[in-house]
Amino acid sequence: EAVVIPPNVAFAVRGNPGNWQYVKVNSSDLSVEALSNTQYLKLKELLFDENWAKDDNALEVDFGALDFTLPRLSLSSSVGNGLSFVFSKLGGRLNDNPQSLVDYLLSLEHQGENLMMNETLNTARKLEMSLILADVFLSELPKETPFQAFELRFKEWGFEKGWGENAGKVKETMRILSEILQAPDPRNIDRFFARIPRIFNVVIFSIHGYFGQNDVLGLPDTGGQIVYILDQVKALEDELLHRINSQGLNFKPQILVVTRLIPDAKDTKCNQELEPITGTKHSNILRIPFVTENGILRRWVSRFDIYPYLEKFTKDATTKILDILEGKPDLVIGNYTDGNLVASLMANKLGITQVT
Repeated sequence: EAVVIPPNVAFAVRGNPGNWQYVKVNSSDLSVEALSNTQYLKLKELLFDENWAKDDNALEVDFGALDFTLPRLSLSSSVGNGLSFVFSKLGGRLNDNPQSLVDYLLSLEHQGENLMMNETLNTARKLEMSLILADVFLSELPKETPFQAFELRFKEWGFEKGWGENAGKVKETMRILSEILQAPDPRNIDRFFARIPRIFNVVIFSIHGYFGQNDVLGLPDTGGQIVYILDQVKALEDELLHRINSQGLNFKPQILVVTRLIPDAKDTKCNQELEPITGTKHSNILRIPFVTENGILRRWVSRFDIYPYLEKFTKDATTKILDILEGKPDLVIGNYTDGNLVASLMANKLGITQVT
C-alpha cells in the first residue's frame, strides 16, 4: 500500500503475516525514513481531512495486544485468570529489579502526605533491613495496639501510615512485603497490592439522559442505569471507607458522578450543578452543561446525537473535577459509550487509570 503526499511517498509493507513495516520516501532526494504505525495512519488521514488528522482528540483504535511484553493467553481456560498471569509476570520483574517496587511505594501520597514510606528507605536493601527491625518491634506489642501508638517510632525508621490500623495488621502487611522482596510470588503480590492505599477519589461518567435521584425514570434515555449507578456508588463508598480505615488512615473518600446539566430540566434537579447522593456521606452528582459557540445548550439531546459536544464537555468537566477534588482523581470509570469516551479522554490527559 502507498500513500502519496508530495514530495513524500509512504509505503506499508507486510513482510509476513501479522508483521507490517512502514517507511516514507522523499522523492526529491530519495531519503528513506522509518514510520510508526501511528505516523503512517496520520498520513492517510491527511489525505481525507487535514483538520481531523491534526486534532489531538481524533479517535485512534489499536486492535493489537495492550502490552506485547506480557504473555499472550491462548487457552479458553485462561479466561478470567488474566490477573494471576500479570502477577506472575510482575513477580519475575521484581525478582530482577526490586528497586522498582521501592520507587512505586515512595510515590504513594495523598493530600501532600507520604504514605507507607519516606525517602529514608530509598533502596531495597534499606527497606529489607527496616522491615526486619519493625517485625521484631511489633512482635512485642499486643495485636490491637493502634498504629498511632508507635507512629513516631516508625517514622524515624522511614515508615509512614498506611500499613494498617493496628500492630497486628501492620505486621502482617510488612511480612508479606518482606517475602516479596526475598522471593516474589503471585499470591503475595496479589495480597500486598490489595492492601496498598492508592484509591481515595473516584470519578464516574454517565452522561446521557436525565441523571437524577427523583422524578427521572421514564424520561428519554433514562432508565435502569441510573438506579444501578447510584446503588454502586453507595457500595463503593462503603468499601472505600472500610479499606481506608483498615489501612490506619483518616482520609475521606470522594466520589463524583459526572453527567450533563440540562437547563430545561422538566421539574427535575438536572439543572442543579452539585447534588449530594442520598445514603452517602462523601458522594455527589456533578452536572456540567453542553456548551457550543452560541452558549449553553438548554434542551435535552438524544444519546445518539451528543457526541459532537463531548470534547468540550470533557475539558469543562476536567477543570471542575480538579477544582472540587483539589487534585487528580485516582480512578475514572465510564458508563456506556459516551461515558467511556469522555473517561478515556480525561484519563489520557491527566495520566490516570480508567476502568469500565
